[in-house]
Amino acid sequence: MTNIIARIKEEKPLVHHITNYVTTNESANVTLYWGGLPVMAHFKEEVAAMVESAAALVLNIGVLDDEQVEAMIRAGKKANQLEIPVILDPVGAGATDIRTDVAKELMSELDLAVIKGNQGEITVLSGGKAEMSGVESIGEYSKIEQDALNLAQQQDVVVVVSGAEDIVTDGQEVKRINRGHPLMGQVVGTGCMLSSTLGVFCGVEKDYLAASIAAVTAYGIAGEKASQEAERPASYKIALQDNISMVNDDDLIDL
Repeated sequence: MTNIIARIKEEKPLVHHITNYVTTNESANVTLYWGGLPVMAHFKEEVAAMVESAAALVLNIGVLDDEQVEAMIRAGKKANQLEIPVILDPVGAGATDIRTDVAKELMSELDLAVIKGNQGEITVLSGGKAEMSGVESIGEYSKIEQDALNLAQQQDVVVVVSGAEDIVTDGQEVKRINRGHPLMGQVVGTGCMLSSTLGVFCGVEKDYLAASIAAVTAYGIAGEKASQEAERPASYKIALQDNISMVNDDDLIDL
């Protein structure tokens, strides 16, 4: 991927989020630190108009209500009309029936560019069964690569599986990425921040597989660098965000 981070900083893609209030600030900041511009517009009467100015749309179902789901569908359909990439983070799919149903409704109603989830969420959306504790995936997932491939093929979408080892696939090519640090799993919001990162990168690169691979790798590199500066979760979160602002294309030279 040639100079994608430089392109982000030059183009400053506007990333429209309809996300959950637990991590709104983190998602906005990470978008800004990569070089993009965040907007967090949820009101269903304005979301379509806001999408018209955006380079990408990120949908996160971490905290659900009927108004939000309607806003997501309105925004997503406008994004589809304008060929703006839509990134879905199906937070907690598999934890409750309603979360699974909402994720599937969005998958059915919208043409998605990327689905990003943990192993449990991706397994459930591909048609399998998962163990969930709240929104966290637990248990073993020996078939996760095949589940990711299946989901990517079913939906004609790039699938990103986040975990100790990340998986990115478009249903044909599979890329396993071993970057990041265990402390990332001890900070609330790192999954949402990854979704925002995907929005920023897909906002400047229409090859969504390549953009997703670059996004996941760059995010993991920032996580590794942060671990050299902080050893506790709270300070690590700050170090992670600082290092996101400093990752550059030289760090991605091997992609």
